[in-house]
Amino acid sequence: MEESYFENEPKKTAAFYIALGGLALFTLMGLGMDGDEFLQRKIIHIPDWYFYIVFGIDFLALLSLVGIAFFKKLAIFAFPVFILLHFYLHQFYLSTFLYTDVTNIFLFIGAGLFTIIPKWKYFK
Repeated sequence: MEESYFENEPKKTAAFYIALGGLALFTLMGLGMDGDEFLQRKIIHIPDWYFYIVFGIDFLALLSLVGIAFFKKLAIFAFPVFILLHFYLHQFYLSTFLYTDVTNIFLFIGAGLFTIIPKWKYFK
């Protein structure tokens, strides 16, 4: 029988939660940008329906991080989708390039998957 490299990987490690904390930090920074735009919506003429969508996506991205913390496979796939959707909404409707979203995706691919992949057997 072949031995797996990740066979002895512990379920809970500090690196896993530090990576999730970094992802949460950049997700909250994106939420902060949305909050700033919400406060200026009358000045820069952003429709109110846009904020229902974008704050909903922010909430779902944070919820998917909680799902990753509780070892849910769906959350691993949902998180980058929500971040890319958030980036697309800002790019398409407001013509703003959010470096927080780009950094969040790079952090997810780099640090996040670096700590998630070895724990794949724990995800349901």
